[in-house]
Formats: sequence, C-alpha cells, structure tokens
Amino acid sequence: MISAAVGSAGHRRRINWRRWRLLAIGGFLVAIVVFCAVFANFVAPYSPYDLDVASMLQGPSAAHWLGTDEVGRDELSRAIFAARISVEVALVAVGVGLIGGTIIGIFAAYFGGWIDLALMRLMELLFSFPAILLAVILMASLGTSILNAMLSIGIIFIPGFSRLARAATNDVLRQQYIDAARTIGMGDARIMMREILPNVVTPLLVEAAVAFAYAVLLESALSFLGLGAQPPEPSWGNMLNTGRGFMGQAPWLGIVPGMAMFLCVLGFNLLGDGLRDAFDPHLRE
Repeated sequence: MISAAVGSAGHRRRINWRRWRLLAIGGFLVAIVVFCAVFANFVAPYSPYDLDVASMLQGPSAAHWLGTDEVGRDELSRAIFAARISVEVALVAVGVGLIGGTIIGIFAAYFGGWIDLALMRLMELLFSFPAILLAVILMASLGTSILNAMLSIGIIFIPGFSRLARAATNDVLRQQYIDAARTIGMGDARIMMREILPNVVTPLLVEAAVAFAYAVLLESALSFLGLGAQPPEPSWGNMLNTGRGFMGQAPWLGIVPGMAMFLCVLGFNLLGDGLRDAFDPHLRE
C-alpha cells in the first residue's frame, strides 16, 4: 500500500512537471525578450544608430560581443532594439485581431441566422488569402510604416480569432445559465458581456500567445521585403535582408537576428502550449 502511494505521488509529480515545463521554459524566454524590449536603452551596450566605419564587419570581440555590421554598428545593440519593434508590432497586431475577432465571433454565434452567415463568409474570404500575400496587399494599399504593419497583421488575425470565439460561444450558449439569464430578463448586450465573454476568454488568450509568435514572423517578413521597419530602424527582418549579402564574409550578420527571432518565436510557442496544457481540464484531472 505504501509503495503504491509513493509511486502514485511520484507519477503525479512527473505529470505536474511535464505540464508546467513548457510554461516555465516559454515564460522564461518570453520574459527575456520583453525585458530587452522594454529596457533596451539600458541593456544595449551601444546605440543602434551609431556608425563606426573603422570597425565595420568586425567579428565578435570584447568590444562588440556579436560583431558589427557593414557600417560598424553593434549587432547586439541592434538585435536588442529590434526586439522592441517586434514586441510592439506583435502586441498591437494581436490586440487588434483578438478584440475584432472576439466581437465578430460572439455576435455571429449569439444572433445566428443571416448575421452569422454574412460574418463567417466574410471571415472565410479573408482566411482564404495566404497571410503574407494579404499582408503585402494591405501594406501596398495603406503605405509603408510600422503602424500600417501593425494594422495589416491585426486584420490577418481577425478571422482566426473570430472562428475560435464563435465555436467557444456556441458551447456556452448550450449551458443552462444562459437560459436562466434570459428568463430573468437580462438583455443581449449584458448576456454577451457578463455571461459569454468571461467563459470564452481562456482559449482566446491561449491562441493569442501563439499568435504573438506568428506576428513576429510576419513583421520580420514584411521588414525583410522592405515593407515594415525602414532603415536605419533596426528590425530582425531588415537585419536578415542585409546579412544575406555578407554570409561568406560576415556570417554573424545573418546568424544574430536569425537566432534572436528563433528564440522569440520558440518562447511564445512554448508559452502558448504551456497555457493550453495548464487550462485543459482533462490534463488537470
């Protein structure tokens, strides 16, 4: 009996560690990226805009830990400041997609009928375009700037969030407390805000964590194509675009922004998986 109890306790500890491992690792990586983005002025050893022609294309050294670029700017400093742009773009873009998609999804599921049909067909129309193609079209229409990149990526995220919100709302609408709310005369707006929204927000937040990673990739892709952050503003995308021309002479110009982007995307993906596991009632049991 005692050995069985000890074995069961050990099994539970292993399950708990597996459940929280992704959340801990992802949270740690995300915390590093966010810390660098918020405190870039204090963390970066140099200004990302200072030119030093005498030190151009210098390899990693004590003065420049990750080397310098083609005009002598410190690569580590530029990668740190690029994290600020990526986090800002991802935060605004995911916020636009989350808010817009949640409103559309809840409205479509709650009212149903032709409203549901019209809204979901519109979402499917947007969803049918490849993300990067739609982003390029929107950027070409709105103009090249960081703000327009935020709005473009946010619009891309709206269909995914709306479909998730609609599915979660349909599950909530089958619950008895919704019928009770209608019975006591609660209005539609109050039901959606007080009864539906709090019960659909958890899967939306999990999806938002994963969407952060995708937003970073899209922002980098737009900057790589010259449609996002414009030089001399540092962005992982335009740093990669510059580095691809020096891979034989100075490979760190491509490796540094590539590794920074990899760690950021990995962190947000692990954080999203960890949140999903933490909030999944089956795994909790």
